[in-house]
Amino acid sequence: MTHWLASSSWYIWWRYAVLLVALAPLAYYIFSSLAAWRFFSRERARQLQDFTPPISILKAVRGVDFATYENYASFCRQDYPQYEILFALNEADDPAGIIVRRLMREFPRCAIRLLVGAEELGSNRKVNKLARMAGEARYEIVALSDGDVRVGPNYLREVAAPFCDQRTGAVTSFYAGIAENNLGAQLEAIGAASDFFAGVLMADWMEGMHFALGASIVTTKNWLGKIGGFAAIADMLADDYELGRRIAAAGGEVLLSREVVWTMYPAQNLRGFWEHQVRWARTVRLCRPFSYAGLIFTHGLPWALLAFFVAPGKWLGWSYLAAYLALRFVMAWTVGVWGVRDDTVRRKAWLIPLRDAVNFVVWLTSLVGKRIVWGGIAYTVERGRMAPIEGTRTAAAKAAPGAP
Repeated sequence: MTHWLASSSWYIWWRYAVLLVALAPLAYYIFSSLAAWRFFSRERARQLQDFTPPISILKAVRGVDFATYENYASFCRQDYPQYEILFALNEADDPAGIIVRRLMREFPRCAIRLLVGAEELGSNRKVNKLARMAGEARYEIVALSDGDVRVGPNYLREVAAPFCDQRTGAVTSFYAGIAENNLGAQLEAIGAASDFFAGVLMADWMEGMHFALGASIVTTKNWLGKIGGFAAIADMLADDYELGRRIAAAGGEVLLSREVVWTMYPAQNLRGFWEHQVRWARTVRLCRPFSYAGLIFTHGLPWALLAFFVAPGKWLGWSYLAAYLALRFVMAWTVGVWGVRDDTVRRKAWLIPLRDAVNFVVWLTSLVGKRIVWGGIAYTVERGRMAPIEGTRTAAAKAAPGAP
C-alpha cells in the first residue's frame, strides 16, 4: 500500500511537471510573434539612407533548377548606380555557365564576369569559389548570394545603406520561399519562414545578431580581412553562420535587413528531403549545441500531445491542443506571412502541424552523429569543419553538374 502511494505521488508530480513544461512552447510562440511585430514594424517605418557605394556581387553557382534564369536575371535589373556581378563555377561545362553567357548578351550594360575553377583552400567548394571572386572583385563592398536566390530591384539599395555607418560589419536577409508543387519542397519552405525565422528574430531581440543567413550576406573586404578572409572558413560546414559569427567577434555589427529575398525549393524525393533536413539540423547542432538542445522547449506539437494524454481532465488536455494550434498559427502568420511575406506559408498553412511532426523526428535524429551528405558526398564534421569520407562519393555527385 505504501509503495502504491509512493508511485501514485510520483506520477502526480511527473504529470504536473509535464503540464508545466508544455507551457514553454506556447510562451515561445507568443514572444516570437512579438519579436516579429517589433522588428518589421520598426524597419518598415525607417527612412532609407541615400548611400549607394559601388558593390561587387559574388555568386558561387553550380547546376541549374526550375528558376535559374530568373534568379540570375533579377541581379541584372537592380535600380543601383554602379555594381558588378561575378559568377564562379567549378567546371567549365556546368550548364549554369550557359545561362551566365546568355545574361551577358541580354544585359550588355551590366558588368558580368564568369570565372571557372578556384584554388582548393578547404573542403567547402562554395567558399573556395567565394575566395577567388573576392580576390578579383573591383569594389570594397561585396554581396554574397547563393545561386538559387532571387531579389527585387531595390535589393542593393537596401543592403548597402547600413554601411554608411563604419560599425556595420555585415547585413543579412530573410528569404521567402518559392516552392515547386512537391510536399517536401513545401514543408521546407514552411519550416524556414514560419519557424526558423522566429528563432532568428528572438535571437536578434534577446542578444543581437551574432550570425548570418546564407541566402544574402553583404560585407566588406576590410571586415573579411579582419577575420582572415574566406580561407579561414574554407573547411567550415556552416560558412554563412561562421562568417557572421566571426565578423561579430571582430567587433562588427551584424544587421538583419528588412529587404526579404526569395529562395527556391525544388521538388525532391523522400531520401533527398530527409538528407537535407538532417544535414541542416546537424549543422545547427554542431554550430550551436546548447541552443540546439534548448529547441526541445520550442516543439509545441509533441508537448501538446503529451499534455493531452497526462492532463487530469479532458478539458485541460484539449485546451493544450487548442492553444498549440492557435498560437502556432499566429506565429506562422506574424513571422511568415505578415513579416517575411512568404506565399507558401499563406497558401499551405494547413501543413504546419505535419511539418512540426517531421521536424521533431529530425531533431531527435540529429541529436547524435557527425555525418552529413552534401552534394552527393558524405562528410564527417568535427568542430564545424568538414572532412570528406573516402569512397562515399555517390552517383548524384558523379553525374553532370546540371543534374537535379
